[in-house]
Amino acid sequence: MFVAFLLSSLVNALIAVLAHALGAPDDFRPLEPSSYVFLTALGVLGGSVGWTLVRRFSPDPERLLRRLVPSVVVLSFVPDFFLFGEGEVTGVVALLLMHVAVAVIAVPTYYRVMPLSSVRATRSPG
Repeated sequence: MFVAFLLSSLVNALIAVLAHALGAPDDFRPLEPSSYVFLTALGVLGGSVGWTLVRRFSPDPERLLRRLVPSVVVLSFVPDFFLFGEGEVTGVVALLLMHVAVAVIAVPTYYRVMPLSSVRATRSPG
């Protein structure tokens, strides 16, 4: 999981730099490393907890995760939408991209570290 956190943080740093270069204000707090690195850690950790629970309790974790992952990512956008009210479009779009970047990096890591196929293989039939 640490690798997913590290890669996600690096990609998010790149997104923040690009957002500032494209006009996001320097004082837009969500694009400061202290904000997005902490939230990246929470996202990767929270995702791994959710992944573990789905692996453990779902009869068909693959099918459930195919629906759950995109839904959770879209729901994670909601707090960022409230920042549009501050009039900061470039920064908010960057934040939305950060959510997607974390998912794109973390989900393959979860598949590798916590494969879904091993769960089905260890469950008894019926």
